[in-house]
Amino acid sequence: MSRLAALLLVCMPLPAMTHGAGDIARAIAEDDVDALAAALAHGGNANGVLEFGETPLARAVETQDPALVDVLLRAGATTDRADALGVTPLLLACERGNATIVTALVEAGAPVDQSNPDAVTPLAMCARFAEAETVSTLLARGAAADSGDLRGQTPLMWAASAGQLGAVSALLAAGAQVNRETPNGFTPLFFALASGKANVAAALIAAGADVQHRGPENTSALQMALYQKNWAAAEELVRLGGGDAAEPDRQGLRPLHVAAAAGQGALVAALLERGAEVDALSGPSKITWVTEANFGMPPPPVQPTTALMAAARAGQADIMWQLVRAGANEHFADGAGVNLVLAAAQGKDPTALTLAIELAGNANAADKDKTTALHLLAGGPFFAELPAMLRVLAAKGARADIPNAKGKTALQILTDGLATVQAAFHEVYPDKPPASLAISH
Repeated sequence: MSRLAALLLVCMPLPAMTHGAGDIARAIAEDDVDALAAALAHGGNANGVLEFGETPLARAVETQDPALVDVLLRAGATTDRADALGVTPLLLACERGNATIVTALVEAGAPVDQSNPDAVTPLAMCARFAEAETVSTLLARGAAADSGDLRGQTPLMWAASAGQLGAVSALLAAGAQVNRETPNGFTPLFFALASGKANVAAALIAAGADVQHRGPENTSALQMALYQKNWAAAEELVRLGGGDAAEPDRQGLRPLHVAAAAGQGALVAALLERGAEVDALSGPSKITWVTEANFGMPPPPVQPTTALMAAARAGQADIMWQLVRAGANEHFADGAGVNLVLAAAQGKDPTALTLAIELAGNANAADKDKTTALHLLAGGPFFAELPAMLRVLAAKGARADIPNAKGKTALQILTDGLATVQAAFHEVYPDKPPASLAISH
């Protein structure tokens, strides 16, 4: 909901505008400094009530024009009056982010610690939304660096969550507690990891952030970085010992599996240097899925697998090579009989598929249901690299006439497939298809 809509709901019935307020409101809406000065000079009230209970000063802050704010302040506008939502002009200015307006309000006497109903202070709001100089301005005026809101979040946490390095640095210099926790276990470092900004996490770590801290659901700092795809921070945490390099996450994936699937070679190297086992298997998921919670039906079991298989499924050929050079077993097959070739067939990358066949040695490898790579591609969706992957399989000797456990060949599976897949298939395997597969151009 927008601030205007929220004010509309809170302020029903609406108070009548004070005398001259219409001229003031129009001048502010048109961003006309001269008209605003004239309206005030002819009896307009700088502290009058506008629509939705707003003051002219709050409305001027919304325009982000420092000149309008200056005219109102010189006319005696009150800086500590909150609107119907409990938002003061200074809080609003911090949220909108204009440093000049923030400074003007503070110099005019705006209370720096006057919070909203959620106990959020201007310092916290500026730390998240405004420039670093606004944080320094508020701190210089005595704003409390460690004030906590109703959720237990401090200005440092607000700054970290937005990846505001300048604000983080200013707050740390003012003595903000780097390891303070919210009631649910988040520290400034965890907020920084969630922001995706590795440099903010590095600044907090350099200031003494506890890399061994465990957040909600016993989440380590390393796991948080991986969840948020904050790869550079994850690499730094691995080197600093911010989490067990072999510990499975909620999905049962080890850090090496996650890094391999994401194509993060530097992180893979860091994990291996830290002692991550190259062929360690993934574990069971701890997540309760909707079907399981509502209907008592758990999802199909996920077979334990290796990081090399994860890289193949994600089409990460470079990572596959990296792991093989580190000693990964290219002949691994999971409990369902899926090997490297079948994993790579799901990766939508012809280079990864070529490498998998060269490493595993058989383009016709099948799982326990006798499903081959061609079966998978014949029954799947069309994607840009499908023709190239089919050409790879054909060049490596993959056969379209091998039946699976249900007695169906890849050609027969095509009868129920998409026309685009059929077209791509028969360009590579040009044997005359059954009549039902004939495609007119």
